[in-house]
Amino acid sequence: MNRRTATLAGFGAILLWSLLALLTVRTSPVPPLQLNAITFAIAGVLGLVWNHWQGSGLAWLRGVPVRVWLLGVGGLFGYHFLYFSALRLAPPAQASLIAYLWPLLIVLFSGLLPGERLRIGHVAGALLAAAGAGAIFLQGGEVPRGAFLLGYLLALGCALTWSGYSVLSRRDPDIPTGVVSFYCLGTAALSLAAHLVFEPTSWPVDTVGWGAVALLGLGPAGLAFYLWDIGMKKGDIQLLGVASYSAPLVSTTILILAGEADASPTILVAAGLITLGAYLAARSGRAGRKNPAQAS
Repeated sequence: MNRRTATLAGFGAILLWSLLALLTVRTSPVPPLQLNAITFAIAGVLGLVWNHWQGSGLAWLRGVPVRVWLLGVGGLFGYHFLYFSALRLAPPAQASLIAYLWPLLIVLFSGLLPGERLRIGHVAGALLAAAGAGAIFLQGGEVPRGAFLLGYLLALGCALTWSGYSVLSRRDPDIPTGVVSFYCLGTAALSLAAHLVFEPTSWPVDTVGWGAVALLGLGPAGLAFYLWDIGMKKGDIQLLGVASYSAPLVSTTILILAGEADASPTILVAAGLITLGAYLAARSGRAGRKNPAQAS
């Protein structure tokens, strides 16, 4: 697969993730660990079909380092447990916006990779996005209630987890994307065990809820992982950072149109600042690669 096709695969993942917040809200009252277990079981089966279609067999699994397994299962389990929990504990639009700091963090962290450098634009973008997140934390001029604050902090953990997973995946470009199916199955097993210990079981209450669970497992919590893995390992990582800056606005717009969030000034300002910050940082990174002789 060439670099352009891999980058397009990454774009597909971003589009699918724009539906993640809405579908998560529609799965209520399923608790986070149970939702993790169900959706990743679906994603894992989808991956097994992917592996069969690729015809690569399973012999290559013996060559996958332990650190790769820890990164994959830890990244998928950690991000989605934090995300699902955040959207249960805080207003979905606000929590989702904070979680969508990950495009900015990917650009910043990628600046630490060999051959990359952090520049003034990266710092300026980080400050703008931080201002957007701060607008959510202090919406209306008042510190939110404790439950909301916990949800926002979990969403911030989402951003750190996913950006770290994405950038570190770049270190192992030769690991087949089929490994993601086993990340998903491992995440499903770990989530099920934790659910049985820590949570009461609660199923969707109607066909909308069941449909949302199924679509999560097939799309934003399924196919998107395989597409993103291809994009991170073989595509243009900073171009995908540029594309990802649109994710907060698209996701928030979908929530508003679906009636799951109000188009309040705070939401719009926060979405704008986070999006602009990610764009500025990504643009700075690309400009730096085009002009490597210039100082940062």
